[in-house]
Amino acid sequence: MEPKVSIIMGSTSDLGVMEAAAKILDEFEIPFEVNALSAHRTPEEVEKFAKGAKDRGIKVIIAAAGMAAHLPGVIAAMTTLPVIGVPIRASLDGLDALLAIAQMPPGIPVATVAINGAQNAGILAAQMIALGDAEMAEKLVLFKENLKTKIVKANQDLAEIKFKFKTN
Repeated sequence: MEPKVSIIMGSTSDLGVMEAAAKILDEFEIPFEVNALSAHRTPEEVEKFAKGAKDRGIKVIIAAAGMAAHLPGVIAAMTTLPVIGVPIRASLDGLDALLAIAQMPPGIPVATVAINGAQNAGILAAQMIALGDAEMAEKLVLFKENLKTKIVKANQDLAEIKFKFKTN
């Protein structure tokens, strides 16, 4: 099995957040790899990874980083593959990472999800892959339908809760 998505994090301390992306990719049966690379501590390895990812069959990169959060942007600067940035809540409630990832210069886009939003990063990666994969597109349709079903059921459950002044 060859990976189609690469999950990269600046430190293994980010794994607790990034597991949500891995779980989604597993659910969609998308082969992926997980590695720790640091834009600041291992810049040569980041460059080697970014420049070689496409040749290895990677279609989408999910890159997570906290604080200064340069990893997604550095990777995006060295590849034409789509990069999804996941800001990690490490300091300043993650706002520093969010701004560092979202505020990329023209020509170097990084799709950015919410702080600690790894689950959405995994879904977005699946949607990108689905552009050229009808089977994946159908899996996404079913996924979205299941989301709707969960909310309908939640509303049914809420209807059963009784309060003196509840009107519905």
